[in-house]
Formats: sequence, C-alpha cells, structure tokens
Amino acid sequence: MYDVIVIGAGIVGTCVARELSKYDLKVLILEKENDVADGTTKANSAIVHSGYDAKPNSAKARFNVEGNKMMEDLCRKLDVPFKRVGSLTIALDEEDMSTLEEMYDRGIQNRVPDMRIIDREELLAMEPNISPKAVGALYAPTAGIMGPWELAIALAENAMDNGVELSLNSEVKHIEKIDGGYRVSTDDRDIDTRYVVNCAGLYADKVHNMIASPEFEITPRRGQYFLLDKSAGDTVSSVIFQCPTKISKGVVVLPTVHGNLLVGPDAENIDDKENKGTTDERLKYVKETASKSCNKIPFNATITSFSGLRASPDTGDFIIKEVDGLKGFIDVAGIESPGLTASPAIGKYVVELLKDIDGDFKENKDFNPHRKEVINFMDLSQEEKHEMIKKDPRYGRIICRCENITEGEIVDAIHRNAGGRTIDGIKRRVRAGMGRCQGGFCQPRVIEILARELGIDVTEVVKDGLNSNIAIGETKEQI
Repeated sequence: MYDVIVIGAGIVGTCVARELSKYDLKVLILEKENDVADGTTKANSAIVHSGYDAKPNSAKARFNVEGNKMMEDLCRKLDVPFKRVGSLTIALDEEDMSTLEEMYDRGIQNRVPDMRIIDREELLAMEPNISPKAVGALYAPTAGIMGPWELAIALAENAMDNGVELSLNSEVKHIEKIDGGYRVSTDDRDIDTRYVVNCAGLYADKVHNMIASPEFEITPRRGQYFLLDKSAGDTVSSVIFQCPTKISKGVVVLPTVHGNLLVGPDAENIDDKENKGTTDERLKYVKETASKSCNKIPFNATITSFSGLRASPDTGDFIIKEVDGLKGFIDVAGIESPGLTASPAIGKYVVELLKDIDGDFKENKDFNPHRKEVINFMDLSQEEKHEMIKKDPRYGRIICRCENITEGEIVDAIHRNAGGRTIDGIKRRVRAGMGRCQGGFCQPRVIEILARELGIDVTEVVKDGLNSNIAIGETKEQI
C-alpha cells in the first residue's frame, strides 16, 4: 500500500510530490498523459505574479504572495530559469488611474511589498516602447518570469531522486473507499493508498465525483498566444499588464526567460477539455488588444501561436481542502491564475494538511533539495566547453541550430528521472525545436537520438501523445 497517491503531474501535483519526498513515505504520482507538465502547465503565461490582483483574504491572495516569496529559491535549487523583472499595469486614461489606486490598495491588503504608482515620465523611461497614450502605471517589482514546464519537470525529477514513483499514461478510472484508505483504479491495475491528493487540473471535478458528491465544476477557459522570435525579445523588459475593465482584464505582453516575446492570452470558456486549437478570430483579438498597450510589437516576427486551457472553478477561488467525510482525500482544484506562482506554497500547505491528519510523518533524512546540474552548453566558457567535449564528444555536436542545443544535452535529458521520451518532451526540457524554425531542421535528428537511446525503432517515436507518430517507414523502401 502506498502512503500517498498524487493524481496529476502538472505544476501543482509535482510541487506536492516533491514536498512529500521530504518525508519517509511511499508516494506515487499518477498522470494520464504521456509526460509530466503536459496539460495547463505547458501552455501558460509563465508569470510569477506579485499578488495584488486577487481578492483580499482569498486562497488565491494568500498562496500567491507566499508562493512568490518561495519561487526564486526553489528555481535556484532545481536549476530552473527565473528572472524577477517586475510588472507594470498601465493606465491609458484618468479612469484607469483610479482603478490602479484600487489595485494598489488591494495589494497592500494582500501584503504585496514595494509596489508604487508611477507617472507617465517614469513609465516611458522604464519601457520606451509602451503606448504613447499611457498616463501611468502600477509598478510591482516582485513580479517575475520563469519556465513553467521546466519547473514541473524539475520538481518531478527531484521528487523521484528522493524516492517518489511516477506512472505515466495512467488515467484514473475509479476510486473507492477501503479499510485504511482508498483503492485507485486505472486501465490496467488497482492501487491501494492511505491518502489521495487530487491535482487533476481540468479533470479535478471528475476525479472528486468518483468518490464524493459533486461540490464544484471546472470549466476549461482557453487562452491563445503569439510567441515571437528572439529578435523581438527586447520590445519590453518587464511584464506589461493592461488596466482591467468591467468586461476584460486585457492581454499581457512580456519577455520570456529565454529571450523571446510572448503576447496573450485572451479568455474564452469552452466545453471541450481537450480543445487546444487556435482560431483566426481570437488571435486577431489578442493582436489588436495587445497593441493598445504596446503599438510596436513586431508581429511579423511570430514563430508560432498556441493555446492553453485553464481550470476555472465555479467557486471563484482555489479549492484546497480535505473532502468532508473522506479522511485523507485532499482536493487541490480550480488552480487557475495565479496558480503557477502559488504552487510552491500550495504544495507545502497540502503536506501540512496531511501531516495534521496523519500525525506521524517522519522526515526523510536523505532528502536532497537539489537536482543534478543541467548543462547549458552554450552558456559555458570556452575552456569549459573544451573540457566538456573531452569528457563527452556528443556535446560538440549541435543538433538544434536555432537554440544551439547539443546532442549531449538531449541525451542527458532522456536519461534523467522523469526524462524526455517524446519529441515535445525533449523540446520542453532542452528547447530543441523551440526556435525560429520550430524543429524544421532538428526534428529528424531528435527522432534518431530518441530511438537510439530508448532502444526503439524511429517509427515508434511520438511527437507527444501515445498515438502521435511522426515516421511511418523508410522512404523509397523496397517492397
């Protein structure tokens, strides 16, 4: 019997799992997809929010501010990119300035540090490409940017380094109460556990309803984005929010930790929890709306557009609690924005809930909070590069020319705990295929490396999900 099963390997589930790995427990993560961070976590704005937006005394406000304080140290320990670039919520008229005053007051109630309202002159000095119509802004220096899927992958890896098990392609089909805990059933096995933590994202309501009466409903809220080339990465230097109106919170313009420019998202409630398509209509809206805050966005430098789905709860706030009458069954649901920022604090809080329920969690004396260093070959000095190539010549072979990713980096990403097993899995771990050509040149080589390292045929390598095969056979194959 396991001590804890965590359902879902997104940013929240992996935060919970890593926090649990600090204790002498038998822990299993069940993930229905073919990789870690393959849901909402892989397609979001990657913003570390300061915390002024959430309603005071809400769970969102509490965990946002706490998570913001924890994020930098967590990213440092796990070797994940993070930059505290600050955010600017801009006002385009005097009515907007009044709204900024309200947001500032809310931030004070939420205990967000170091905020201030700045005038047009200071704003333009900070962001020369901002709209000439801007009259001021709310500046929050504690906001930042990071790699969301990189953090979830790193959390899963570090949790596994510390004893946690991960089972991919393991969709939960049924849960029942048994003596001493729960029986969780997937397609191919039944697993007994003392406790369950439901971090199933868009499907958290479905998982909850397997064992309890319905209490909440999750609606998928789709947001669409433009990702621009690194040539556009210095258009802005901080996260640029628009002042919210009665009908819209606007669209964000921000740099990414890897030097690109990200624009989006819109917000559209849909019915299909798997519909990650983009539409001309909504992308046009994103472009037009973003141009109100920055009219110098070079959209002709767009390298891809994409969408992500947020798990929007009908409660209006995060749902983090033990289900009534079900000892040790914890719902962690409705973790929409600012869920990424809040995730470290949520993970810690959930484990504290379980400790209070159990009363006898013993510390894992061998817990290592650091994961093995990730080698970014192009960031090394010339001397370090020469030494690396001497040790492993694969670091001397460039596979992805857009992002300058070597074969050695790809091989390392495959063989780590929670390692990449798919084309997109490698893309998320080392950025091979993230550049201007979006894998047009490097994808065949990535496929070859995956096949070789995993001991499978190239026709078995998939893009992401189990049935997303790329190659079907040899060209000019003799029949």
